[in-house]
Amino acid sequence: MPPPDPLVQRYLNHVRFEKRLAQRTVALYTLDLEKLASHAAQAGVDLVAVQPSHIRRWVAHMHSGGRSGRGIALILSGWRGFYIWLGREGLVACNPVLDVRAPKAAKPLPKALSVDDAVQLASFDQPGADPWLEARDAALVELLYGGGLRVGEVTGLDALASDAARGWVDLQAGEAHVLGKGSKRRIVPVGAKAVQALQVWLSVRDQALPVTPVRVPKGGTAHAALFIGRNGTRLTAQSVWQRLRQRSLQAGLAAPVHPHMLRHSFASHVLQSSNDLRGVQELLGHANISTTQIYTRLDFQHLAKAYDAAHPRAHLKTGGPSGSK
Repeated sequence: MPPPDPLVQRYLNHVRFEKRLAQRTVALYTLDLEKLASHAAQAGVDLVAVQPSHIRRWVAHMHSGGRSGRGIALILSGWRGFYIWLGREGLVACNPVLDVRAPKAAKPLPKALSVDDAVQLASFDQPGADPWLEARDAALVELLYGGGLRVGEVTGLDALASDAARGWVDLQAGEAHVLGKGSKRRIVPVGAKAVQALQVWLSVRDQALPVTPVRVPKGGTAHAALFIGRNGTRLTAQSVWQRLRQRSLQAGLAAPVHPHMLRHSFASHVLQSSNDLRGVQELLGHANISTTQIYTRLDFQHLAKAYDAAHPRAHLKTGGPSGSK
């Protein structure tokens, strides 16, 4: 590393004593600016003479060296603040980092359960558990996984259909009428297992109500929530997250499960079976097909794992008489 640049030292004193930034933040700024000074020294250019072309070249160098897009973005942020300060000091005419952006970070693939884990979670029955809670939670899991619903769509379902209802389940038709994002309605098929779980839940749902259950008056409507808590009020998304996490751990799954993971699992498993991307888009209620296309990556990941496990050429051994190259 080159000796500390006086301008860098002045800037670090500025953020340490005048801006009173946290010690950890100052330490990170120090590392970032040491990288900047090192790049400038190797290029034979003073820090005040750095141009956007230099910054882009150094970004490309960091990216090719394995630095993530997010990591580069954080470094650029530190450099950008340094040049803003130099501009205020009248030492540079323009900020060379101003219009430079880090490479886009690859979006992580959504986590999906295997079919076996999803079935294990849905069919799990804890001995000695509260039958009322078990019936409710089993119906929740079946709707989240069996229909690919968002947690807000599930908690928004009403027990009875009406013109004003946010959503409801038609058990006879095997359909969920869902009010999704942007107040867009869609109809999602509900499988036999989900219908069965909902029938069990509805048979015991009113047992815990502290008051007389809401009934449909003649010519009126009812807005009683399909999924309720012990106090009779509509179940919240946070409660669903907590119950699902607890259930997945009790069922012996390797990692805690959240509602959106079941939605991802639904999409991935349907796509693997049908190869119908447009159909999955409709079921999920995605406005844009590009949002659904991420599941093609999950599907390929699934195929790659199957190849690694089953194909005789997937794992070639070296060193033995039959595996030497």
